[in-house]
Amino acid sequence: MRKLSIVFALILLGAMVFGQEATMDRFERVVSRMVEAINAGDYVGIRRDFSKGMLEAFPLEKSTPFFKNLRAQYGRIKKLDPPRLIPPNQAIFPAHFERTILDIKVILDNQDKMIGLLFLPPTPSILVPDKHGTKLSLPFKGEWLVGWGGDTRELNIHHYVPHQRFAFDFVGVDERGETHKGDGKANEDYYAFGREVLAPADGTITDVIRGVRDNALPGSMNPYIPLGNAVFIRHREYEVSILVHLKLGSIKVKVGDKVKRGQVIALCGNSGNSTEPHLHYHLQNTPIVQDATGIKCYFQKVMVTKEDKKELKTKYSPIKGEIVSPE
Repeated sequence: MRKLSIVFALILLGAMVFGQEATMDRFERVVSRMVEAINAGDYVGIRRDFSKGMLEAFPLEKSTPFFKNLRAQYGRIKKLDPPRLIPPNQAIFPAHFERTILDIKVILDNQDKMIGLLFLPPTPSILVPDKHGTKLSLPFKGEWLVGWGGDTRELNIHHYVPHQRFAFDFVGVDERGETHKGDGKANEDYYAFGREVLAPADGTITDVIRGVRDNALPGSMNPYIPLGNAVFIRHREYEVSILVHLKLGSIKVKVGDKVKRGQVIALCGNSGNSTEPHLHYHLQNTPIVQDATGIKCYFQKVMVTKEDKKELKTKYSPIKGEIVSPE
């Protein structure tokens, strides 16, 4: 099949708004309208949600034969599977045609207009373990607040992003449970900033991102390199730890290194798409972020402090609002 690819660099760079959250409903509205028009043979309606740049780059005299050929080869679109979101502005919908399955990749601008559209062979699925076999420890020392963590959107802002679905944002606290001193206008005011980040289990470093400056002021995020400085650790097949927003110049490992549980790999920072110094941690099934699915992770031993009460929990997955520390 001839591939539809009209993602022009000039259009994208001029139209992207990186700060907008990639929620499912905004993509579902646009793609559902397009699919309805494709099935109806409404070649003008298909273009309803195209951006100005898309309309100019892919005029009606080009788009009409393309969509006619698409339907002639593969038939109507019978259903769409839930999308895989690629923040901040992309989503991939597995589309079940009458005679095949294709991935529909859509890129939206901040007005929910399409600035990119591709029909692609489906992405091969990668095994997602029912539960992880790696024995995980918390990737730090001392007490940290769970800023985001849990299985629902209310508890976890990452919930709708497939590879981050079970992610945690850990924020360092002092003995009173405060996250920062003073007015909190400098990274150094935050107790998390500069704290050691540890390998949660033995493994091999698969990816390292370094050289990203820490955001100068908390609240000033860097969506152009959203992970910031980061370290990926493969513990076993289909189990990879992702630790991000690390401090500039602090990473102590390189790709290919073998690490041990509890080994210092970096310091906590405020790099990337980060609102304040904190550690983002999650477990996923492949080091390839765009193809990954998140795995709910349970730490072997967690001391949980809530309402001034401490309780040691085993094989536990913390939730938002708890203060946690290693045994």
